[in-house]
Amino acid sequence: MVRGNLVKMNIVFLTLVEINSIHERGIYQDLLRKFRDEGHDVTVVTPVERRRKIATNFNKRDGISILQVKTFNIQKTNIIEKGIGTIAIEYQYLSAIKKFTSDKKFDLVLYSTPPITFAKAIEYVKKRDMAKSYLLLKDIFPQNAVDMNMLKKGGIMHKEFLKKEKKLYQISDAIGCMSPANRKFLLTHNPEIAADKVEVNPNTIEPITYDYTDEQKRKIRHKYGIPIDKTVFVYGGNLGKPQGLDFLLATINATENKNVFFLIVGDGTEFFKIKEWFNGHRPHNAALLQRLPKEDYDKLLAACNIGLIFLDKRFSIPNFPSRLLSYLEMKMPVLAATDPNTDVGDIIEKAECGYKVRAGDQAEMQQKIGCLMNADLVRMGENAEKLLINEYKVDRSYQLIINKI
Repeated sequence: MVRGNLVKMNIVFLTLVEINSIHERGIYQDLLRKFRDEGHDVTVVTPVERRRKIATNFNKRDGISILQVKTFNIQKTNIIEKGIGTIAIEYQYLSAIKKFTSDKKFDLVLYSTPPITFAKAIEYVKKRDMAKSYLLLKDIFPQNAVDMNMLKKGGIMHKEFLKKEKKLYQISDAIGCMSPANRKFLLTHNPEIAADKVEVNPNTIEPITYDYTDEQKRKIRHKYGIPIDKTVFVYGGNLGKPQGLDFLLATINATENKNVFFLIVGDGTEFFKIKEWFNGHRPHNAALLQRLPKEDYDKLLAACNIGLIFLDKRFSIPNFPSRLLSYLEMKMPVLAATDPNTDVGDIIEKAECGYKVRAGDQAEMQQKIGCLMNADLVRMGENAEKLLINEYKVDRSYQLIINKI
């Protein structure tokens, strides 16, 4: 199909993210919606974990096709089932694609990491349909697992995953990395990859405007017991080992400024460890919330003042947390405590919408908290919005993929 000068494509997107509706918000849903709205035909292949007791199925809704593939439990499960499930998903996806898409010819296979185990399914579609392939590199595995001591370097599993990683890069016609540091790391450690097939294609969203009144913000703070008169530093999102949240707890403990309040909102493998810490320490300057309705979470985030990013100091790979976009969307300054390899802190400092801290350096953390307490947060928030509009709108990702393919 052709609209103007642009050929409209049949696109299949392979992901480990459970996508039930194109109207959900997220970096993948927003991108897929953009493809749909531009006239492309979109098929999403997404997992439905066995704990859900739903069989593999194919249906069409909201202008796209969704192929749900029954898999092992991969998220929030023990490492053995996660490992087996990650390996098995390649065959489960391949079988489902053969069964349910035999009447469709795809022009583009789009996929993200994690996982790295989609190679057979990607190769099948490429060969069957003469399709192009584009990898959205969101995670560099298995090195991240080695960094977190979840995988033994040089062990059998590590070697096996390395082969799969190399294979995935090799069969990808193009690779989009989250940041310049991400791209540099990939090419440095994989010199066999042609540099011209690797580009910076960051996490992007379709921003929406949150126009909550001061009264609404006061009410939401009151509802959840958040002080009205404090500057609230909020951490919202996944609470897992990669975030190195011990440093966040140490920061709460070390902060003496009585005008500072910390709010942690999220869920993940470390939630109950953090809850246990809260029960034991009973901090006067912090609160922990597990899950909130989306509308309440957005209002609460908008009612906070400064967004927090944490990454484990052991990381050797340059991660780029997507939670940054939620803070920028709320026009919030950002404080990023990370390993020295990521460039997320450099980017927010260059944009003058926040500060970076070396994870584990409490003296630097307290100094930057002090800087923020004396800063013009409104101006920094305006800079945050500019950074989002200039760099992280979904139109950018879409156009990069179109131009490359």
